[in-house]
Amino acid sequence: MDQRRENILDAAKKSFALFGYKGTTVDQIAKIASVGKGTLYLYFETKEDLLNEIVKSLIAEMRKLADASISKGGTIMEKLHSATYSILVYRKEHELLLKLSQEVAQFGTPASQHALREIEEGVIGYIKQHLEIAVANGSIKPCDPEITAFVLVRMYLVLLVDWERKHPPLTNEQISDLIQLYMMDGIAL
Repeated sequence: MDQRRENILDAAKKSFALFGYKGTTVDQIAKIASVGKGTLYLYFETKEDLLNEIVKSLIAEMRKLADASISKGGTIMEKLHSATYSILVYRKEHELLLKLSQEVAQFGTPASQHALREIEEGVIGYIKQHLEIAVANGSIKPCDPEITAFVLVRMYLVLLVDWERKHPPLTNEQISDLIQLYMMDGIAL
């Protein structure tokens, strides 16, 4: 990939993480990237195009994390837990995603909403693929993989993020045990 394009993307990531999508200007991105505004527009037509490209790269990073987790082996449920947990911890701790979440909560910025929706759909799509394989090879009971992926991801988010708002954080093992108790025993063979 062209080095200037990479510099522009890195600059946009930094600026979006610091100032949010709404608070970032193309001028700021160009300045951080040490390029002229015209050069930036040679690579990206709009600020939203930049954000969309960054979101695609974040989804790819999360997939790599999940693939690495799955490759460690274990039962289908252990693999699903490992993949889902690693993706959502990444999402929870990533500065840009945190800033986008704050921006959506404060301002409801459409571009930030779209970016977070894309991230969520990427996560759910990834889990859905693995559920389809598990159903096909008989590792889990027949179920609708898309609905199951949605419920599974939401349950993880509730335990990993929402629970912490009023309680001490749960450990990876506690979350795994709770998912097993509340959901997996219902679909696991």
